[in-house]
Amino acid sequence: MKPVSQLFFALMLGGASLLAQADDKVIPQEGDISELKTAFTEQQLGAGFTQAEIDSFLSSAQYNQKVIDAITTPWEAKPWFQYHPIFLTDKRLEKGLNFWRTHDATIAKAAKTYQVDPEIIVAIIGIETFYGGYMGTYPVIDALYTLGFHYTPRADFFRKELAQLQTLAKEEKLDLTTLKGSYAGAMGYGQFIPSSYRHFAVDFSGDGRRDLVGDPVDAIGSVANYFHQHGWQKGGLVTLPLTTHHLPAHLKAWSGEKLSYKVADILSPTISLAQNVDLDVQQPALLVELEQQDGKDYWLGLNNFYVITRYNRSPLYAMAVYQFSQQLKDAYAKQ
Repeated sequence: MKPVSQLFFALMLGGASLLAQADDKVIPQEGDISELKTAFTEQQLGAGFTQAEIDSFLSSAQYNQKVIDAITTPWEAKPWFQYHPIFLTDKRLEKGLNFWRTHDATIAKAAKTYQVDPEIIVAIIGIETFYGGYMGTYPVIDALYTLGFHYTPRADFFRKELAQLQTLAKEEKLDLTTLKGSYAGAMGYGQFIPSSYRHFAVDFSGDGRRDLVGDPVDAIGSVANYFHQHGWQKGGLVTLPLTTHHLPAHLKAWSGEKLSYKVADILSPTISLAQNVDLDVQQPALLVELEQQDGKDYWLGLNNFYVITRYNRSPLYAMAVYQFSQQLKDAYAKQ
């Protein structure tokens, strides 16, 4: 599972109004919770934890109604023209340039080591947490416990993350009494959920620990590694604007599913590239739809765009990351 941004959960999960309408569908009965805890205990025993360790872990977690409120409160899904101003601001750009200057050597090393464009690394950390300024205020163990045992729609997923958290805490010697994150259990500069932390975090500072909360060096390396592991092509195209006269009925804008189109499937006499680019038309692609105040814009998403959506499945998020990364790249080159 991929890192999950708090904003994405608010817009995508919290936007489903039916989740907030019936508490009995969201919060299991006490008997169900007892059965779930028994199954969780058996799973963790199989993972090598003792009964005492599991009991201590579960007893230290507390139900947090604010977590349920956050994930079930309906939000109006924002169109692109309202969404992108949240991220593409002068303040975030200035903060990003300062972060890049401060960690220039580390970012350059990460970009070279993992073959990831440096501006993408900087953009992700800026959009996720404003460069460490907003890492979340929810105790991570409480958030995952609450969602894993009291949020029926995605309880299985969050219990798995709770189990991953126990293993992560043991591996990295994390203090769960002080570890804070988003209401979805994401933590650190790059907002990694526990499974992503375990699988993709790296000790880039070389101090013997993978610290994504307190060490920006590890965070930079880990974001770069995440993109590398998901197939980022350094220097490759991300997305290209399209000129659209008519959208064929069979052609659908991408909304999170597996890639099913090739470039050749999208380009047609009524849909063309807004600029001349030599492309392999047999490569996988997706159609990005952006709602503007006066209509809709369409973009061709390529491999690197899809890789951004492995970090967060929202196409709006991926476009915001891309456009912010280009702002950063251009501004950094002019310094």
